[in-house]
Amino acid sequence: MQWITRERPKIDRLACPWLILRFIDPLATIGFVPETDVLTQAEETGAIPFDIPGVEYTHYEDRCTFDYFLQKHALTDPALHVIAPIVRGADTDDHALAAQSAGLWAISAGLAYNIQDDQQLLAQGLVIYDALYSWAKHLQSEKHTQSPTERLLLEVLHTYMKPTGKRKIPAWVHELKDAIQDQIDTNLTLSLTELAESLDVNPAYVSRTFARYFDDLSFGDYIRKLRIEKALNLLETTTYTLTEIAYLTGFSDQSHFTRIFKKQMGQNPSDYRKQRQKGKTDTKG
Repeated sequence: MQWITRERPKIDRLACPWLILRFIDPLATIGFVPETDVLTQAEETGAIPFDIPGVEYTHYEDRCTFDYFLQKHALTDPALHVIAPIVRGADTDDHALAAQSAGLWAISAGLAYNIQDDQQLLAQGLVIYDALYSWAKHLQSEKHTQSPTERLLLEVLHTYMKPTGKRKIPAWVHELKDAIQDQIDTNLTLSLTELAESLDVNPAYVSRTFARYFDDLSFGDYIRKLRIEKALNLLETTTYTLTEIAYLTGFSDQSHFTRIFKKQMGQNPSDYRKQRQKGKTDTKG
């Protein structure tokens, strides 16, 4: 099968050939010619034109040609549907569609600037989209680096939780656990009085007016709100256990975390995580 499109590809005209070669026809040939010659050469060679106005494989409303390929060929791989808005955002300059769209555009523009031969450009583009596909399929929850503080805290937590047989846990272990936990998230050991004094503001005045400037919440409720907000982020973006998340957000234990979370959110943290994961799966499908 032969395909043909405009020369000097950047986004759609690299993403679509990758899709063709990887999921539709591994033996396909892709031709790049001046825009004015696409339809003429398509008629002469029998190649299928794409990503130009007036042909079947093109943009429709706010969707790009990559979207049409997915629909036309009934490609249901969830990873491809993760990639679709990234390509669409990069191709239409709507980088709000996906966090990765701006990066894809920058890389693609730089690639086209550096490489003048379109077939060589396609070869490099295939490498990029293979990598993007692997990320979408296997690595979305991976972080480049874990916060050093989080890593250290979790190491201490796991050491503390390891069975020790009949050996008595030294008192300093408990004290260290408490000291580290006290430092999690915004120095939660600080009292409102200490905070006010550090700002050289009357503590009674701060206490009386705190709710006015902090979401109509008391100091304690505001701190709990911050803890829950961080917990929500960790539930959605990491694979940490509930015990680890409770520890990282300053709760005394998992049961305390679960009780406060349910009071604030109306459901258990485990149910929240399952619901969010199901929502992501449904969206991708």
